[in-house]
Amino acid sequence: MPDTGDDAVVVAAARTGDESAFAALVERHRGELRVHCYRMLGSFDEAEDLVQETFLRAWKNLRGFEGRSTLRAWLYRIATNACLDVLDGRARRVLPHHLTPPSDPSVGLPPRTDIPWLQPFPDRLWEPVEPSEAQPDSAVVAKETIELAFLAAIQHLPPRQRAVLILRDVLGWPAKETAALLESSVASVNSALQRARTTLKEHLPERRLDWAPSAEPTERERAVLRRYMDAMERADLAAVADLLAEDVRTTMPPWPMWFQGRDAVVAALAASWNADSPGYVGRFRMVPTRANLRPAVAAYVRGHGDRDHRAFAISVLRIEDDRIAEATAFHDLSLFPAFALPTVLAPEHR
Repeated sequence: MPDTGDDAVVVAAARTGDESAFAALVERHRGELRVHCYRMLGSFDEAEDLVQETFLRAWKNLRGFEGRSTLRAWLYRIATNACLDVLDGRARRVLPHHLTPPSDPSVGLPPRTDIPWLQPFPDRLWEPVEPSEAQPDSAVVAKETIELAFLAAIQHLPPRQRAVLILRDVLGWPAKETAALLESSVASVNSALQRARTTLKEHLPERRLDWAPSAEPTERERAVLRRYMDAMERADLAAVADLLAEDVRTTMPPWPMWFQGRDAVVAALAASWNADSPGYVGRFRMVPTRANLRPAVAAYVRGHGDRDHRAFAISVLRIEDDRIAEATAFHDLSLFPAFALPTVLAPEHR
């Protein structure tokens, strides 16, 4: 699709070395490219870096952009190829339940690991692809999602199959344009898509085989979140247990342990809330947030001798039938600024 007239004017200015014109040209695409790179890589931190790398490559190669496609399509080509370069030969990103059987809650914490873990994405930076008469290739696709279950599933795909599935099934690109972006044939793209769909079904939860669009949390989900936060702050085991699904799963990257089932989760909490236990964590303060278009909470903890509540983890919740079916607690303090959260709670929050 040819470029719009307005873009052509700005491209011409940018080609003369006008960096401000170039910045104005590409900045409007930052949000969606960040999400695209996040889907490809499973890492929020690396997605940020790859968007910058995309813009750098675009600036260096701007004279080669002839306007035969949209600027947006050209940037997606650069971003996708930059991600494929990063993924070449790299192990996939995972969550703890991909690596080991469920943990015994009576056993202490194992060492943290530097495995490349899947990361959450802050909703405040998520931008859906908006429909546009000028760019019909950016029409909203009903199955667009950044749910953790989907992100974890596509990590099982080889990088090029992952790119094909995202471009075709998530962003809704036609096979011809996808083939052009990947410098491949339509037949090859269609074959890769079928293989990717088959693999995806093997790794998505059974009830997610026809994965639905990510959506705003419902008021009932928000109510469950509020009750969960209150129970955690009061260290009320019975109240927490009442909110958990019987087969709940909790994971805590970068700790490689995870728990399956209400009894195991409650047992682990009981040990961490026992002030006389060597495994005592402390008292919690909880702040609501949003990640991967799901209810989430930032947990802060104050241990023995601590004056302040300090950042502990960002937990993304999956709520089904008014119960917490899954909680993924990311113990990565570097994520808190991305969610616009402090690492130490101000006094008014206590």
